[in-house]
Amino acid sequence: MNVPENHPKETRVPSVHTRAEWQELQAHWRAQGSRFDLRAAFAGDAQRFQHFSQQAPEVFADLSKNLWSRETEALLLRLAAACGVAGQRDAMLRGEPINSTEQRAVLHTLLRRPAGLALPGDRAEIPGLLAQVHATLDAMLAFAEQLRADTRITDVVNIGIGGSDLGPAMAVRALAAYGSAGKRFHFVSNVDGHELDAVLRGLRPQSTVFLVASKTFTTAETMQNAHSALAWFAAQGGQGVDRHFIGLTANDAAAAALGITTCFGFWDWVGGRYSLWSAIGMALAIAVGGVHFRALLDGAHAMDEHFRTAPPEHNLPLRLGLLDVWYRNFCGFTSRCIAPYHAALARLPAYLQQLEMESNGKRVDRHGAPLALATAPVLWGEPGTNGQHAFFQLLHQGTDVVPLEIVAVRQAAHALPGHQDKLLANALAQAQALMLGRASGDGHRDFPGNRPSSFLLLDALTPRALGALLALQEHRVFVSGCVWGINSFDQWGVELGKQLATDLEQRLRSGDATGLDGSTAGLLGRLRGAAP
Repeated sequence: MNVPENHPKETRVPSVHTRAEWQELQAHWRAQGSRFDLRAAFAGDAQRFQHFSQQAPEVFADLSKNLWSRETEALLLRLAAACGVAGQRDAMLRGEPINSTEQRAVLHTLLRRPAGLALPGDRAEIPGLLAQVHATLDAMLAFAEQLRADTRITDVVNIGIGGSDLGPAMAVRALAAYGSAGKRFHFVSNVDGHELDAVLRGLRPQSTVFLVASKTFTTAETMQNAHSALAWFAAQGGQGVDRHFIGLTANDAAAAALGITTCFGFWDWVGGRYSLWSAIGMALAIAVGGVHFRALLDGAHAMDEHFRTAPPEHNLPLRLGLLDVWYRNFCGFTSRCIAPYHAALARLPAYLQQLEMESNGKRVDRHGAPLALATAPVLWGEPGTNGQHAFFQLLHQGTDVVPLEIVAVRQAAHALPGHQDKLLANALAQAQALMLGRASGDGHRDFPGNRPSSFLLLDALTPRALGALLALQEHRVFVSGCVWGINSFDQWGVELGKQLATDLEQRLRSGDATGLDGSTAGLLGRLRGAAP
């Protein structure tokens, strides 16, 4: 859905750092924030936990161990109002073309909106688009159920990269407890042939289905892997490309050119990192079935509605996004660590890395003007308790303060005795230790404490809970992007390297180093086996 020619141009707004509300926050930081102490804050406010914790759909959040006061939050909410975050949210939800550099709407929330549901201010095309969404969803889930029930198919290989890999790979693992017996799922994303080769060695063509996931069907890594998989299929005596290769794409013609005639599409207003809810989620639909896939969508929609309707002081995506701004721009924290205390969420940090850093890793505002402030932090992490024996040393005693975000699940999906209590005790202990610290008189054993953490708690890792958790993270990234005044829905930063790689691939074959810089030319020669 492109911008009509008569659509008015977006009015330029002042950079956020020039606003009075920003200046008030800077003064507040100098007066109080830089000296804030969590231990004193809890001692002085018996209701601190109650104020800074809340229940949102499927997610309970404790934000009380963060370096902010009620005054800080009030000032941040004033900043959000001044930046028009609520208006930008509503514009996104009703289908305005807020992705200005690509002249597109941003309607991943439509993918999980119930059929026939109208929202205030919906653009005229929304009912028709919603009908298309549900027609495609119904067809996709019906096809997924057929594959799910087909005992001849033992292996499903998802070939994609970026959002076409990270979302399905993360979700299939996260919801493995809901998976069907008798099917194995593989995810191939890297153009490094070692990855695909390792998968193919364990497969038989007659019992394998390949899902080729690319909106344009031109993504270089995905197309290379797809061509190699097709060649392997033919070499192994495979019959029926049309039955064993499925296209998840908006470019049916390009898929058909490869003999892939069964396709499920989506729309140009679905960004890759927001595409799990679309046909890109086919692997998950096969793994867990249509009922559970719809539950995932229901959970995400519940969080969408919370974001749309909850008052600012109880709006969890808004509170988290504003906390991110506080930490990045006022406290000067350059990264955030995510630690899911559930093994099934092992791929969540990688999924959130793309969501945050591809969305908000920008140095110019929506109008292309350079920003005078920092934007996205570096997001990183590993599951607990593994991280405790790796990088938590830095969190507790390192020279940088890194806010930690713990994701925990109250109920286990296994019956092994003793494990869950130990796991949850560790999650609680890490947040407590970061806050309290410990003075020992021995510098090596001193813990400074006063280090921040957030605690997100799910009752159980169900499809609905996962959907709500992921939508929460999407919306918190949107909030911080709105405050910074950037377009969170394009990703031009990935283009230059891709363009240069096309040229260098030819040079690797020919050896032509004409016009290259000295380093690239030297490395090209080494890679071609030239003597040093």
